[in-house]
Amino acid sequence: MKREATRDILQVNFKIKGSDSRLVLIGNHWPSRSGGQYESEPYRMIAGETLSYFHQRILDENSKDEGGNTAVLVMGDFNDEPFNRSVTDYSLATTSILKVKLSKEAPRLYNLMWPIMARGVGTFYFSNFPNLLDQFMVSKGIVESTKIKVEDVDIVIFPEMIKGKYKHPVKFGRPSDKSLNEKGFSDHLPISLTLEEK
Repeated sequence: MKREATRDILQVNFKIKGSDSRLVLIGNHWPSRSGGQYESEPYRMIAGETLSYFHQRILDENSKDEGGNTAVLVMGDFNDEPFNRSVTDYSLATTSILKVKLSKEAPRLYNLMWPIMARGVGTFYFSNFPNLLDQFMVSKGIVESTKIKVEDVDIVIFPEMIKGKYKHPVKFGRPSDKSLNEKGFSDHLPISLTLEEK
């Protein structure tokens, strides 16, 4: 019923040095929560379903080369949290490594952000409540990889990027609504990780 269901999802393919194996990065910026979290949720559910479809396609296309176990790193601003339905039920992301390893029906993603969520911090603050909208997720190909190690998953915070008691981001804003702050950054804090070749 939603005519403009999703934004583009960006896929970039890399070859792992000294190997025929691929590393596929998938960049996401899902529809916003403007208009209400639940009113806009169907857009993000369809974006999640689209991501899951392309995850399956990537594995199918590379199955001859790598036995359907391609390393896939999914990242971006999902405008939903790790526990929201668009992420868990439609993207098929989970906090269970075992589910990722043993899933037979459709490929699952392991969400790397749950330990950070347990610290009570976020990448975006709404009414001074932390929301972890920016996330990293990895495929079975990374979870089981003997060649790739994931380390140092975190929210990047430099002192000049935050303000207030709740340490929320200093926004750059927009000239159109007179909220421009040339010393600002984004309304979201960045996330980072290190992929290390074993």
